Amino acid sequence: QVQLVESVGVLVQSGDSLRLSCAASKGTISNYIMAWFRLAPGKERVFVGTITAIGGRTIYADSVKGRFTISRDNAKNTVYLQMNSLKHEDTEVYSCAASRLLFVYRESGYDFWGQGTQVTVSS
Repeated sequence: QVQLVESVGVLVQSGDSLRLSCAASKGTISNYIMAWFRLAPGKERVFVGTITAIGGRTIYADSVKGRFTISRDNAKNTVYLQMNSLKHEDTEVYSCAASRLLFVYRESGYDFWGQGTQVTVSS
């Protein structure tokens, strides 16, 4: 079992950069495919991107491709989401998740979740 804790969300301005982290407070992420999802009020949680356990291969949603980068440091038991050129529409609650399944883009495919962190981008 893995318990995940995201870094505290912040308020940033449009065009700013922000890095979120997701650390395992219990268990290890090294054997898991990790992903980030985001959730806006009144909408369904959507896939942001994922990174494989070995090799660090990444896949991103079209809406963030070229702006967001996922990385992981298994030695630190942490996965990161680097967000550049932030837009107001990126204002959502971001959650990390762990899965043993490759290239899963729906939340039902993930076994463990962080509590979520609010990112607010002012326009």
